[in-house]
Amino acid sequence: MPEKVVHPNYSLTKSREAVFFDEDDYINPIPRAVIRPNTSILLDGEWKFAHDAENSGLTDNWYVAHEYTAKANWPGSVEAHLLNVDGTHKLWHDKVIVWYEREFPLPKRVEKNCSLLQLTFGACGYETQVWLNGFPLKTIEGEEVHFGEYTSFSYELDDQILKDNNRITIRIVATMDADTTRGKQESSVYKRGGIWYQTYSGGVRSIWLETVERNRLRSRIGVVSVVEDNLVRFNFTTRIQNPGKYKIQLHVFNRKQADPVPIAMDEYCLVLEAGQKQQRLVIEIPDAKLWTPEQPHLYRLIAKLIAEDCYCSEIEAHFGLRKIEARGSRIFLNSKELYLNGILYQPGLATYEQIKMHMTAMKRLGCNLVRIHIAGVDPRIYNLADKIGLLLWVEVPSPHRSTTVSRINHKAELLRMLALIGTHPSVIIWSLYNEDWGAQDIATNPETRQYIMDMYHYMQIAHPQFLVVDNDGWQHISFEGRLKTDLLTAHLYTPDLDKWKEVLDNLEAGKNTGVAAFPLVVGDPFFFRKQVPLIVSEWGGFGFTYYGGPADDVERTKKISMFKKELRKRRIAGDVYTQATNIEEEVNGLIDFETGELNVPEGLLYSNGPNLH
Repeated sequence: MPEKVVHPNYSLTKSREAVFFDEDDYINPIPRAVIRPNTSILLDGEWKFAHDAENSGLTDNWYVAHEYTAKANWPGSVEAHLLNVDGTHKLWHDKVIVWYEREFPLPKRVEKNCSLLQLTFGACGYETQVWLNGFPLKTIEGEEVHFGEYTSFSYELDDQILKDNNRITIRIVATMDADTTRGKQESSVYKRGGIWYQTYSGGVRSIWLETVERNRLRSRIGVVSVVEDNLVRFNFTTRIQNPGKYKIQLHVFNRKQADPVPIAMDEYCLVLEAGQKQQRLVIEIPDAKLWTPEQPHLYRLIAKLIAEDCYCSEIEAHFGLRKIEARGSRIFLNSKELYLNGILYQPGLATYEQIKMHMTAMKRLGCNLVRIHIAGVDPRIYNLADKIGLLLWVEVPSPHRSTTVSRINHKAELLRMLALIGTHPSVIIWSLYNEDWGAQDIATNPETRQYIMDMYHYMQIAHPQFLVVDNDGWQHISFEGRLKTDLLTAHLYTPDLDKWKEVLDNLEAGKNTGVAAFPLVVGDPFFFRKQVPLIVSEWGGFGFTYYGGPADDVERTKKISMFKKELRKRRIAGDVYTQATNIEEEVNGLIDFETGELNVPEGLLYSNGPNLH
């Protein structure tokens, strides 16, 4: 008989192991992919707000006391909040500093000695500094100031400074600094207009309080499956306050399973020091079903960290078994050839409900792949793609100039994203850079190329479950004649059918110039010889002024069909149409942003791949 474990967060005696719910009717209000069996308190809503135009807040100790005269709704952008307070601040230049503050009553906690309160920001930035009752807080990673605006970060709240009624103060700084990871938001280098967008800074995702165990598994899991032997490798992160002997139990169920008996389970004994560390654990799934877009079979994992006194930390996640490979000129999913029918997606200010409508519409268009374009998104989008069967291509939001600092920021952003996205079978491709934004000297600077090669090699070793693109669109790196990318991608924009045929012929022939806007490969000479899959990772864009082509949906449908037909005639492994929805001045979407309705016929972007074999 297994010993009885105690969960300090939600019950003193009962395990959640046998508790099931209908996920189709379940709404997760927290922008997090991993589930904790606890009660969280959203701090969204009205906050006190102030624009620190003179940058005097730190000097004047606003975190100790300040009289706020304005209000702002969180989540929301600094830009929107400034506009609501004073319309003259619609656009800020160079740098903006704002402060937020609100109070919250001390939540009741079960087994207080074994738990603590954790404050989590779904996303906020670019620089975020937090105080509790006037005391400065450090993130779990030890940051006094958190840098970044696309991924979550957390604070453990010290019981000694908590009160019956508590005050949280937040200082946010955003700048036009081109060394920061910005994606397509404007900067000191790229100004708003065309394909560059208005900044959207600050508390752009929810903030919440929750009770967590002092000794626990963090809400981040990496999954590497080996489909040949039904093994799944999990990468867990432990957070330990009390060093000692622990056990990790893994229970695996089918995603929708009425039987409370797991289909696989195992237990692992560990001696853990205080602090944080990663641990890989392997479990076999008997008669495993593989995940595909057509049959997106998911498993449900319950992982428990159990101390010697039987106190237990628990997290829950979904995962799937799949294997993605680039072999020769083809892509294979679970050892079956796969053609990527993709579409470019820039969610912009879309809510999660709108994202759900957009992705469902992309599936109706005939897409099996969505390329999320250099943007940080609500993590629930990955769970959604897992469930409905859409492959995802994700990208690191790019800095806007190539410097030592920008590369440091880029690496930090990549590692933050990997920690939160590693669970999902839908994510198959990562781009490190796009069109050499933030790596403009890629052709001439060995340091830039070396950094990108180092990150490519890191991804190959640490995250073999993904295909990796070094610099999407052109100027891929060759070192000693070997590409440092798993896919040879090209961005091809022309509204002219004859020109389209010409550039596709040049691409298929392995020509380095005369294809995209810049040479396809830089560094050492590279001889194509069909040894790597070719992907037209951006094309079309019909309706957008810069790309040409018809704005009328009927004519656009005809042109897309003709261009897609030419793709199918050639040895190309996939394509990504630009794009899913309109965003600011970039008016070329096939899906209505507000309603999710298609502007073109269903199945328009479907293709079963090239006819040549």
